[in-house]
Amino acid sequence: MLNTLFVTTQGAYLSKKGDTVLVNIDREVKLRVPIHTLSQITCFGQISMSPFLMGLCGEKGVSVSFLTENGRFLARVNGPVSGNVLLRKAQFEFQQKNGKTSKLAGKFVTAKIANYRAVLQRALRDNPENKSDELNKASKYMKSSAFVALESESLDIIRGIEGEAARTYFSVFDHLILCQKEDFKFTSRSKRPPLDKINAMLSFAYTLLVNDVRSALESVGLDPAVGFLHSLRPGRPSLALDIMEELRPIFGDRLILSLINRKQITSSGFKKTESGAVEMNEETRKLLINAYQKRKQDEIIHPFTKEKIKFGLLPHLQAMLLARFLRAEMEDYPPYFWK
Repeated sequence: MLNTLFVTTQGAYLSKKGDTVLVNIDREVKLRVPIHTLSQITCFGQISMSPFLMGLCGEKGVSVSFLTENGRFLARVNGPVSGNVLLRKAQFEFQQKNGKTSKLAGKFVTAKIANYRAVLQRALRDNPENKSDELNKASKYMKSSAFVALESESLDIIRGIEGEAARTYFSVFDHLILCQKEDFKFTSRSKRPPLDKINAMLSFAYTLLVNDVRSALESVGLDPAVGFLHSLRPGRPSLALDIMEELRPIFGDRLILSLINRKQITSSGFKKTESGAVEMNEETRKLLINAYQKRKQDEIIHPFTKEKIKFGLLPHLQAMLLARFLRAEMEDYPPYFWK
């Protein structure tokens, strides 16, 4: 499985030597990585890169993303567009058909809600003493909402169901915090800016995930900007956000809950800015990135293909299945349901 090189040390300079990426800090080479082992390079904050390395990345199909130090996306650099033009044509044509678009959008939302429920069910099963009525009610609501989303033919209704399911899920999210409850309180989802420690971590984890999903879509020849659930908007990777909906609860939410409940992250790793935003320090960001990368090495059995794969390949497998569906090689798109 090809890796992502995350660069978080401020002032780092990336250059090339032959087919090797060099990470220089204070004019000293701290890391050497062969280009063929990478699928993308993600730079946080004040990181610079030589034009020769950018050229090599473009030539080898390694995408380069630049984000702020706290994970807000800035820009992405890619080489020449690759992929089957006929696949993209099929994708564009499918997007214009309202009935088919809503059916596919319903699949994404159904899987997201089902995976929300799986997170709640896992919490109830792993901690029998946590017999919260709110958790049980939320779990039942997710079950009924998932069926409604799957059967709905209206894109507006599907989006409304997704929004209400997310509000219900995050209204009980604080019940999933079992340790350090005084330090990690959660009341509601806040994005720009994140207003508490948990929201800061969730937003950061979702940024890592959407970059992985976008790269996976590009690798199979799909256009990440042309989605079916999320509306089209300049600069928005709508299809990457669509696929990410299925994976948010298990890639992001479960990871954050685990780090807090196992006390691997503490409240000392955060600061509050004058604007009220909560930010992670460099050590906490690195810890979260390492945990995210480690999670990607776990093995799972995919419920549709029945194959054993590394968790990090899940975005690639879902992208491949979507491409096969759009090419009419499959009758339906199978979203990912976590168990």
